[in-house]
Amino acid sequence: MDCNRMDCSRRDFLKQACLSTVAMSVPAFIAPRRARAQNAAASKSRRPNIIFLVDDQHRWDALGIVNPRVKTPNLDRLAREGIHFDQAVCQAPMCVPSRYSFMLGLYPSQIGIRMNMPGLSDKDLPGVPLPEQLRCAGYQTAGFGKTHWSSKGCSTRGFEVRAIGQNRQGELYEKGAIMMTDVNPRGYNAYMEETKPFGPGEEEVPGYIGMTSKLQEEDHRDGFVTRQCLDFLDKQRDESRPLFLYLSFLKPHAGMNVPAGFEDLYNLDEIPDIQQPPWSEDRSGHANVNRQPPFLANRHRRYISYWKQSTPRERKQMVLRYWANCSWIDDMFGRVLDKCREKGILDNCLIMYTSDHGEMLGDQYYRFNKYCLYEASVRVPLIVSGSWLEASNRGIVDSRPAELVDILPTFLQAANAASDPRLPGSSLLGPVQRKAAFCEYHSGKGAEQLGPSYMWRSKDWKLIIYLDGKIENAVAEQNCIKGELYHLADDPREWNNLFDDPRHSGRREAMTRELLMHLAVAWGRFPGGKNGCR
Repeated sequence: MDCNRMDCSRRDFLKQACLSTVAMSVPAFIAPRRARAQNAAASKSRRPNIIFLVDDQHRWDALGIVNPRVKTPNLDRLAREGIHFDQAVCQAPMCVPSRYSFMLGLYPSQIGIRMNMPGLSDKDLPGVPLPEQLRCAGYQTAGFGKTHWSSKGCSTRGFEVRAIGQNRQGELYEKGAIMMTDVNPRGYNAYMEETKPFGPGEEEVPGYIGMTSKLQEEDHRDGFVTRQCLDFLDKQRDESRPLFLYLSFLKPHAGMNVPAGFEDLYNLDEIPDIQQPPWSEDRSGHANVNRQPPFLANRHRRYISYWKQSTPRERKQMVLRYWANCSWIDDMFGRVLDKCREKGILDNCLIMYTSDHGEMLGDQYYRFNKYCLYEASVRVPLIVSGSWLEASNRGIVDSRPAELVDILPTFLQAANAASDPRLPGSSLLGPVQRKAAFCEYHSGKGAEQLGPSYMWRSKDWKLIIYLDGKIENAVAEQNCIKGELYHLADDPREWNNLFDDPRHSGRREAMTRELLMHLAVAWGRFPGGKNGCR
């Protein structure tokens, strides 16, 4: 990334990050025990290696530490040895805006990427991506797997070593990256052929029905990425610098073509059926089929048509394959962590695991994938672990309203690197900074863009505010502001909307004021990129 192509404020900040590492004062934890742990960790003479593990569309409750039926022993171990943030949310329930958000530390509307749309060129980025900031801070940066920058031919944005399980001719090519078609074109083509019946994004009904894959692991895109990562650790590690290792998988996102063996970890008779609200039609408010672009609306109708008529055994098989995907991902994470342990990388290391968003998996009236602000979609697993954390800081469940924009300042604090004070996030190793967590959802395409939906969520309550109708007409029409209010403590499935219940009007108005003030402060401090929000 060329500093000369940035606006002055961003160029000055990057210059500061590149030329000096600022020793940051370590804020105290709320609990004295955690304050002692962090202060002790910060006093270490060497900055930690940093490992960032990410997967795609992983529900917050598809972890063994939350649901013992799910087999994820490696991620569970990280949680037992670190901090499990059990109330974390993403900033947008879809891949492209969520990943831009946590890589830049900004909300999607500040970046100008609100939907799964084409991404930004290098020169149009409104901030400095995480890998570039850590490279400037003196880290060797190696990235394997999905970033979904969606800007064909963009740079690797700070990754010195880069491998992606995609086609060099596709939209996800990054200049300088090793692509799967460079190394294993046969395997890539075999994978595309196996998943062709799954439809766009592998998310049509056949993609969720799934199958036991006939391919070897190395012919899967995530298998390719794992092999490249292990080879890097064996052959390209620069031991003169601390390491930033990013490993990001495409699963457990549909399709459910699970490599052989992982389904055997589960007994179909022990898998629960998906639970449905007592509705005769979709009542999903901000995510109602009438508020979706035609492509998603028609897909949702196909979901309802099929899964409503399916047998309990078929639905349980679908859940089993999703969990088996989670177990496969966990196994690959485990092998990479074992290699890091063998190489001594874990001796002084900070490890973080999360997902870009969740998966509805049939919740909320046969709704699948994401594209909404309901719990299964916006909540994400989030774990901070590693030897850099002291033993007294292990095995903790932290229920603060954490957000994925907190990832970047957390890593920069660990690296003793400067963080832009205009960012909305704050380090997860510091005190609680907000009363609730924010997420935004945008739908439509071009002139058909619909009014936005905004979420403000605490552990016990969730508010969703949305503008009905097309965005260009919404503010001019009367009664266009609608909403949903859920008491999560009593109604965790979000089946009972209390927004218009007069008994909860005080709660609704208080949360609305909090949401508006939060956005006013965040957007006022960093209003958007140099070309403004798009």
